[in-house]
Order: sequence, then structure tokens, then C-alpha cells
Amino acid sequence: MTIRLLLSVFILQFGYVQAQEKITVEKIWKQYAYFPERAEGYRAMLDGNSYTVRKSDNSIVRRTFESKDKKEELIFEVPNVAFTYSDYEFNSDESKILFLSDVNSIYRYSFSANYHLYDRVTKKLEPLDEDHQPQTLAEYSPNGNYVSYIFKNNLYVKELKTGEIRQLTSDGKQNEVINGTSDWVYEEEFALLKAYDWSPDSRFISFLKFNEREVKGFSMTFFNTLYPDNYDFKYPKAGEENSKVTLHVASIDATETQEVFLGQYEYLPRMEWSPSENKLIVQSMNRHQSSLKYHLVELNSGKWNQKMIFEERSETYVDVDDNLIFLKDGNSLLRTSELDGFKHIYKLSFDGKHSQITAGSWDVIDFLGLDLKSNTIFFTSSEPHATQKSVYAVQTNGKKKREITQKKGYNDAEFLQGMKYFIHTYSNANTPPVISLRDAKGRLVEVLEDNKALESELKEDYNLSPKLFAPIQAAGQELNTWMILPHDFDSTKKYPVYFNVYGGPGHNEVLDSWDGSDYMYHQLLAQEGYIVFCVDPRGTMYRGAKFKKSTYLELGKYETEDIINSALTLAKYDWIDNDRIGIMGWSYGGFMSSLAITKGADVFKMAIAVAPVTSWRYYDNIYTERFMRTPQENAKGYDDNSPINHVSKLKGKYLLIHGSADDNVHYQNSMEMVNAMVAADKQFDLFIYPNKNHGIYGGNTRNHLFQMMFNYIKKNL
Repeated sequence: MTIRLLLSVFILQFGYVQAQEKITVEKIWKQYAYFPERAEGYRAMLDGNSYTVRKSDNSIVRRTFESKDKKEELIFEVPNVAFTYSDYEFNSDESKILFLSDVNSIYRYSFSANYHLYDRVTKKLEPLDEDHQPQTLAEYSPNGNYVSYIFKNNLYVKELKTGEIRQLTSDGKQNEVINGTSDWVYEEEFALLKAYDWSPDSRFISFLKFNEREVKGFSMTFFNTLYPDNYDFKYPKAGEENSKVTLHVASIDATETQEVFLGQYEYLPRMEWSPSENKLIVQSMNRHQSSLKYHLVELNSGKWNQKMIFEERSETYVDVDDNLIFLKDGNSLLRTSELDGFKHIYKLSFDGKHSQITAGSWDVIDFLGLDLKSNTIFFTSSEPHATQKSVYAVQTNGKKKREITQKKGYNDAEFLQGMKYFIHTYSNANTPPVISLRDAKGRLVEVLEDNKALESELKEDYNLSPKLFAPIQAAGQELNTWMILPHDFDSTKKYPVYFNVYGGPGHNEVLDSWDGSDYMYHQLLAQEGYIVFCVDPRGTMYRGAKFKKSTYLELGKYETEDIINSALTLAKYDWIDNDRIGIMGWSYGGFMSSLAITKGADVFKMAIAVAPVTSWRYYDNIYTERFMRTPQENAKGYDDNSPINHVSKLKGKYLLIHGSADDNVHYQNSMEMVNAMVAADKQFDLFIYPNKNHGIYGGNTRNHLFQMMFNYIKKNL
């Protein structure tokens, strides 16, 4: 649909109805009045037909998926001692349980915790290691005889039969050497947290060692005591030194380790053992991330040797993901690649043969799993449209591809152990999530949570405007957009426009899925008479590699052009108030809104930038160099599109917001933007949230933040 036709549909179908209830920021972000219900946690058992559930008294029971009477078998009962836990995991034969308690977050994924071991046969519950607490990343060995874990950057193993604790590494030290887990930048950009893995026979552990002594540190100040505390951690910015990462294999019996030499590389983003044999696949990359190599590591004559079996090269960059699944032959695996211009599934044999399984002008999004019995791959893709996601199955030979989920919108699936069932979460832009249990053919077994109460409340008590989707033609580019019109829209009147943007690689905003609290906040703005608009510019996902990688070496250039041109296209409509177009973005979106209010100073009247990157020179090297190479190689690309270098163009109202303890996009970005605006004699507004990280949350923080932004919009747009 074009925007003009879409507008006609809105007027005919929805018209104007007086709202009975008013949306408020407090209802959204303090009372969480519009938060959808979730389904209880399902943890499938080995048989594939049953699952465990944690009950309110912290006991764990087993149920059968398709049982009508919901009979329960007691798996764990809390002993008559003070014991609480946050999560639990079974070992491979389900005879033992590992409990996590006192979990504390470190960065986005990393955490520390205290672990307890439980033997279902003896009913014995005991701490993992009382002398070395807290630990992280504990897990049972495949045979259940050992538990491995990290303590103070060193790798340990506990033998359960004897209680003996073996320290496999001893050189771990904060801000110097890390064993078995990752440094900050690997965690953030490769989503790699657990950097060790058991061999299938439980005799060996492969692990990565991070030597970060030469990486420059970054310091954050926490304002919580009379004399504020400084927290120092290693953060490699663009063009700066990385950790030196090496691969090692430790023998559990001999407590000896060997380093495995892989040749020249900069990064080791993934490693995975074959589930059936002691064959280890390791990925390596060069600094530009334009080469991804697969190494096969095997034990020969007491020595771990490697050979490179495959390399993918790109003129831009090669993506790293978790789509790495071994086939049952033990000598081949599944991977995804953009070799044909779209992201598809390929089979890679250990002899180097590489063949394509899926094809088409659409992108695979996620691997969901592989049913080894039927040779069926389950995956999600954007085949219906770049704004939608559906679940599919295909044979490993590429035949019999079929769509499992039928409703168009956003379909997520979590396949449970055994691949017989999956938890299906469906929503669309105007419908809260419906969570159900389905079998592998897509047949509905049980609706777990339909959120009908929320859906009815929103429909009956509030006059919500639907989120409407339409492509827009902006200076020759067809871009996906959505729009929310004011609740009492009248095409003979003029309305201000509020742009919500992200615009960066790896994330789309224009999705036909429930957007939770953000959706209700945008409805609040529509209630107040604003048109809310969103566009995915060049560089975003699910439209093939050419569209996604078109911003290579020039982050910010084409995205900003697309956003400005989208505003100019909207301005041609009679019902748009050209003098009242504003924009808001967070993180990469803050980078976009800062460029829009400067490069597009004659178009945008107001901008809000939350936790923005203001120069890619200040951001981490793995992310930034993937798209920009180093500042030493591409100074022009870095500087031409830095908002700092365009502040002299600023005309409108500009609000800059940041958390002072942002370990991701450093507070430094906003401080340098302030310096530039002061030097250019530009007035602006600034708000800092002390001790808050990139998410800016906790306590009343989100309520305060969105109320402040709402008031700013009302005053200045």
C-alpha cells in the first residue's frame, strides 16, 4: 500500500471513536498496566514427551505434554533448610540438577552466581565449591561425573564421586588474563560468554584464553559514596589493541593443557565439539572480519592438530552467528551464509565440500534446531516480508520445505528437547502475544497464554490507532515504514510528526510484531495529536546483503539521507505540519537523531538522543571495524558522519540523555558532543542519569525518563 491509500483505509475502517480511558506515562512505565502475561517455563525432558515446571513452593514437577489430567511427578522438593534458587539445569541423563542462586549481572550477558548440586538418587544437595564463590558458567560434563566452572578468571573442575577440585588454569587475573569466559568486547559483539566446551567423551575441555594486558582500560565513576568509586575494565576502541586470544585443550585426567596453533587470525568467535566424536570446529576471523575460516581440530598421537577446511571471504564483512549444527554423520555441519546475496542454510563437510540447502530472495533469520531422526531442519525466515517472520521446516537435502506457522505477523519458536514440540509465540503489530504449545508439524496442543484480557482491555477501554504499514519512496529508495495516526485523525487538519528511529545494522524497527511498552507510548503520543512514524533505512536487515551492506565504510551517511528524505516525502501530504517534524532515537538511533537535527536542520524542529554514539572513534573495535575498518584506514568515513562535526548546523531543540555508567556507549560520547556544541555556541538540553547503564532502568528511572521526553515533545514539537 502507498501511504495515501493506507490513509484512506484508516479513515474508512477506523474513523473516530471517543476514548474512555487515557494512556499515561505512569501507567506504562510505573504501573506496567499494559504488560502482557507470560507462560510458565517449560523445560523438556529427554523423552521429548514430558517437561518440568517450577512451582510456587520452589519444588519441581514433571508433567506430560498432552496429558489431559495434568498428573505430576515430584522431581525436586526443597529440603528443610534455607534454600532458594533462581534457575536450574539437568545433566545429560537427568539424574542430577544444578541450581543457580544469588545471580548478579555483570554486563549484558555475564553474571556471577552461587551453585548447588543435587543428586536425584541420593537426594543430596550440596554447594558446588564453598571455598571459591561466586562462580560463573558452571555445567555438568556429558557423562555427569564432573562439574566445570569459572572462578576469578580460572577454569575449575569438580569430580563428583570424590569431591576433588582440580584447577585447570592458574594465570587468570582481573584485567590481565581470562580463561574459559570472554572479555567485554567478545561478550557484547560476538555474544560469546561461555568460552569453554566439553568433548563428548568428557575427557577434554577446550577453552579460550584472553590475554588483555595490552588492551587499554576504561574507567567509570559510580556516585554512591562520599568518595565516588571508579570501576576499571578493558575496552578496545576502534583502531586500538585487542586481547590476544588463543585456543587450548585441557585433559581432565592429566590436568595438562595444550595450545592449538591456528595460524594468523585476530578473532576466535565460535567453537563447537561434534556431539559424537572428539572433533572440534573452531572459527577464526581477520581484523576486518572479511574472512571467516573453519578449522577442524583433532587429537593425533597425543597432540591436538588443526587443519583449515573452509574459508568464506567478503569484500565487506562476514557475519558471525550461532547457526552451527552438526549432522548425525559426525563429519559435516549446517551453517548460514550470504554467499548468494541472501542469508541461507548451507551444508559444510569436513572435507571442505559446501552445498546450499535453502534459496530465494529472502533471509533466514534463526536456526531453531535439527531433528536427527527425520533429517529435518527447523528455522525462521523473512520469506513472507522483511517486516514479518515465519517458522519453516526443510529436509537436510533441501527438499520438502514447508511453512509450519500460518498466521502472518511475527512467529517465534523455541523447540524443546527431542524436537517433538515447540513453544510458539505469535503477535502482530496490534495484537499482544499469544503463547502456545505446538507439535513439530505445527498442530496446536495447548494455548498457554492468550493475553485476551489485555487485548480486550485495550480494545474496549482505549481508542487505539492501529499501526499501519506501507512502503515509502524517498529519493528513489523504497523503504519499509509504519505509522500511527492521531486517535481523532481528520485529513483536513495538519499534524506534527514524531519519528522513532534506530536505523543501524543488525536491528529493524519496522516489524509486524507487538512492541509492548513502546507501542503504548506511541499510542500516548497519538492520543495527544501526534503522527508517529518509523522507517528502516538502508543498512537494516532482512532485505538481502546488498541492502544491508550498502552503508559499508560510511555508517550514518545513507541512513541519514533516507530519514531526511522520508520526512521530505511526508511533508508533501496536506495533513502534515512541515514545521513540526521531530525525531527520537536510542543508541544507534541517538546517532541517527543527532545527525538528523544537524544535517537535516531545515527539516527537523526537535531531536531527542538517548545514549548516542557521537563518533565511532569512541566505540568498540569489533562492531565498528566490521562496518568501518579502522580510523587509521578510513578517517574520512569516521569523521564525515560524526554528529560532533555537524553541530554548527543545529537550529532546532536538542535533548541529550545518557547514563553515567554506560559500559557500552560511553558517557564520553555525550560529553564530547557537549564540548562541540559549546564551542559552536549552540544551546541545547542535557540530562544525565547517575550510575545507570546503556538501558537506563531501575526503580523509577524509566518512568522519569519517558515523562521527561514526553514533556519535552509536548513543549517543543
